Amino acid sequence: MSISRTLFTIDFVGFFIVSFLTTNSVLFSIFSSFFLVISLFAFRVYENIEVKNDHFLRIIVAYFFGIAIILIFNLPFNFHISKFFFISSFLMSITLLPIIHFVLYKFALVKTPVKKYLVIGRKEEFYDILKEIEEKSKGKIKFVDFINPSPAVLKEKVKTADRVLVCDLELEEYVKDDLEILSNTYKVEYLPNLVEKVLKRIPIKVIEKFEEYYKISFRNVSESPAKRLLDIFGSIVGLIVFSPFMLIAAIAILVEDGRPVVFKQERVGKNERLFEFIKLRSLKNTRIDKNSPNKDIEKRALKIGKIIRKTRIDESLQFLLVLKGKMSLVGPRPEMIEYHEMMKGNIPYYTYRLLLKPGLTGWAQLNYKHSSTLEEYKKKTEYDLYYIKNRNIFLDLQIILQTLEAIFWKRGAR
Repeated sequence: MSISRTLFTIDFVGFFIVSFLTTNSVLFSIFSSFFLVISLFAFRVYENIEVKNDHFLRIIVAYFFGIAIILIFNLPFNFHISKFFFISSFLMSITLLPIIHFVLYKFALVKTPVKKYLVIGRKEEFYDILKEIEEKSKGKIKFVDFINPSPAVLKEKVKTADRVLVCDLELEEYVKDDLEILSNTYKVEYLPNLVEKVLKRIPIKVIEKFEEYYKISFRNVSESPAKRLLDIFGSIVGLIVFSPFMLIAAIAILVEDGRPVVFKQERVGKNERLFEFIKLRSLKNTRIDKNSPNKDIEKRALKIGKIIRKTRIDESLQFLLVLKGKMSLVGPRPEMIEYHEMMKGNIPYYTYRLLLKPGLTGWAQLNYKHSSTLEEYKKKTEYDLYYIKNRNIFLDLQIILQTLEAIFWKRGAR
């Protein structure tokens, strides 16, 4: 069991015990513990399990968010929650949780063995990616040597490692027979599996090296019925929750700068089909050159626009597009036509990101900053490609939950 799952389980059991002792209700204890640990997950308390400066603050914010959800869902059930539940669970959150997380993280850091890889591939070709993997793993993954293999060299150098990483399929052919023998003793892995597991994105360079594998993977991508059901349910809930805020924002826009209240623009959707993108207008009605830098655009922000952009209320109108099936709750960002054409011509495999509907939120939006250069768009596309290949209902739910944290911490891309 991974350290994150261990912490998740310990926290759930801890909240369950506190809940049961203060309410004497098994049903409520399960119910409350679930929402509290899900809230901790949403605020990335379990992600990377690194106890950073804001770890304590994240736990507190997550606790109050979880309690708010519990109170909302308690309305139809009326569990008669004792005030001692709130006091004891809060004390547990600010004392035991940070201590347990810190101790287990340090323990895991010491006890987790270092994985040493012998790399079949050219050092100069893969060094940047492998260095990033080493850094991301906190030194628990090491690449001890690189070879352009021959059977003799492979058998000699593999003694310094406990695993073999194949980064180049052409070079692999030279030692295929020896690899089959070595696989009985050493674990043989391939770069796509390791890079996706650790970096949570698919570098373009890796796709180019393992093109046939990725072609097959992306060929099998399709929208699932479960995703559409989640979209319908989520968009209805979103419209109900955000409708008062949308109404207030619409009136404020009308009073401050007149019509139109809604901003409309053609964007590129699934399979490169164009659709009408809408959101609440957050910028003044003055005309501006399309090539103006973002800082000039920010100067045009309405007073209410600054608020709705930070809280992403301006995007909430897109729940209508999700309900209509033009967009999804989760997916790649719907790009403007001019940016789409630029990236399509300059970023290999860019169109793979259009195999699913664009989303209100997405993996790239959560994990990468706002992009303004071609190199930044390339890296952001790599996160999109990871989502397209690995999408499932659980990843969608994870992204939806962690979007709450992104809004609160003002993190991720707009």
